Amino acid sequence: MAAPHLADPDLLAAKRRARAVALARRAGQDPALGAALAGHVLRELPPPPGAAVSGFWPMPGEIDIRPLLEALFARGHPVLLPETPKLGNPLIFRQWHPGAPMLRERFGTLRPEGEVGLPQVLYVPLLAFDRAGRRLGYGGGYYDRTLAALAGAVAVGCAFAAQELDEVPAGDYDARLAAIATERGIILPAIASGD
Repeated sequence: MAAPHLADPDLLAAKRRARAVALARRAGQDPALGAALAGHVLRELPPPPGAAVSGFWPMPGEIDIRPLLEALFARGHPVLLPETPKLGNPLIFRQWHPGAPMLRERFGTLRPEGEVGLPQVLYVPLLAFDRAGRRLGYGGGYYDRTLAALAGAVAVGCAFAAQELDEVPAGDYDARLAAIATERGIILPAIASGD
């Protein structure tokens, strides 16, 4: 069953347009800028000691957050990466460590074979973000469903600074980010009440 916001044709059209803009802005960015992103997270917004964290294995064009994942693992954090289930289900998270064998799965993503776990802090991919913490993903709704199911979990969007839009089109069911990490620094959203 589709989420109610997916039935709004105007919202769907606005998201399609925003995705095209975001993909154009992301084109040509250097994935290695993920090392700078990692430095900002570790200095300015580190997860609580021992917290289980999740990240993502970068797809072509995405900022490479593997330096962050490796640093968090070295600091003793359990690190999880998502497994993509059938459409309509939340993500499953599996334990990862540097050098872990990776399995190819749907949408061109890779994931480890490790045990299933639950993250407390999620570093999430995105196509676009705005200063209010709205996130535009690829359209499957996986992170929206996952974040709705993980009460108390903190979501930090990870992207190139160029992926920022003035306003990301969003519906009531689109999860907000607690922060956004880019190669230029950390953005803490100003979320207006009723926004």
